[in-house]
Amino acid sequence: MLKKSGFIRPSVSALPALCALCALSIGLSACSSLYSEGAITGAGIAGAAVASQVTNNAAVASGIGLAAVAGAKAGVQYTQRVAHTNEQDQIAQAAGPLKPGAVAQWSVEHAVPIEDDEHGRVTVSRIISMNGLQCKEIVFSIDGEGTPPANSAFYLAAICQDGDTWKWASAEPATPRWGALQ
Repeated sequence: MLKKSGFIRPSVSALPALCALCALSIGLSACSSLYSEGAITGAGIAGAAVASQVTNNAAVASGIGLAAVAGAKAGVQYTQRVAHTNEQDQIAQAAGPLKPGAVAQWSVEHAVPIEDDEHGRVTVSRIISMNGLQCKEIVFSIDGEGTPPANSAFYLAAICQDGDTWKWASAEPATPRWGALQ
């Protein structure tokens, strides 16, 4: 770090650490939109600080800022994909042993609270198997609080058996469920 006029200015090599720190601190808020916007804003601020140390050329400074924002966006999307994969794995594991018509409960608690912890029900609507490929079509809910569940949302997906594990086999549904990550 270099010190000028009483302010500490980060060096170019500090950019990844600054971006990670901004993303982590804002990510623990449990609010996905605040996490996303905060990480991108933090990256913009860090990019501007680095750019001011590197150059006085506006085009180069803009490039550094855009690169920092793009990196932060990619990081946010990666962490959200990991959270969604964990949720899909929980649903697939609950549905895997079910016979058509049977219902099971599923739930997920995220290790890093960038998404809400969720729960619901899952049922197998049909078996899709041929030539050693074991797959199932499932219907699952994301249930609101209360008994019986209030404000449930329902989705259709497919899962397939991979060895002893059931895995998500659907492309993301075209619903507002995942926002821009569909």
